[in-house]
Amino acid sequence: MTAEKLEVQQKIPVGITITVNGYSVTAKGPQGEVTKVLPHKMIKIAAADGMLTLFCASATKREVKMVYTFNAHLKNMIAGVQNGHRYKLKVCSGHFPMSVSLSGDTLSVKNFLGEKIPRTLRIKKGAQVKVEGNDISVESPDKELAGQVAADIEQLTRVTNRDNRIFQDGIYITNKSGKILSS
Repeated sequence: MTAEKLEVQQKIPVGITITVNGYSVTAKGPQGEVTKVLPHKMIKIAAADGMLTLFCASATKREVKMVYTFNAHLKNMIAGVQNGHRYKLKVCSGHFPMSVSLSGDTLSVKNFLGEKIPRTLRIKKGAQVKVEGNDISVESPDKELAGQVAADIEQLTRVTNRDNRIFQDGIYITNKSGKILSS
């Protein structure tokens, strides 16, 4: 197997600034700022003249995969600081009327399956959560952070030791950033 030179470029949109400091890449835009550390000793990242370049002098299969993985992360960063990432969740309660409230950075679910003690979740810094009736929305310029907060909220109401065909109460992700899961 021979190693080849690999270079991947993408254009930086107007209004977005990309700063590269070693392995750390920072994107700034109208929706906020996202910083990621993308460490790989063979891959060099550079931002100049409105272009973002990933370069590898001798790329084997493994380095090619990493270059395109880093490129996907950088695209998500640019999209996040430009438009933001939004996840939507739906509160579903069939047996007991559950109430969801947000106070500060703590999400609280009361009366889930008749439980007396509310289930609580501390929201990670950098994500904005809004509760409007039976709808919850999570927004952040960082796609991974928004997705993790949405998953944490969904896991907060996980049902165990019951038949999940009957006990379908919970909070479920309905829309992911850029994708619609259900109508």
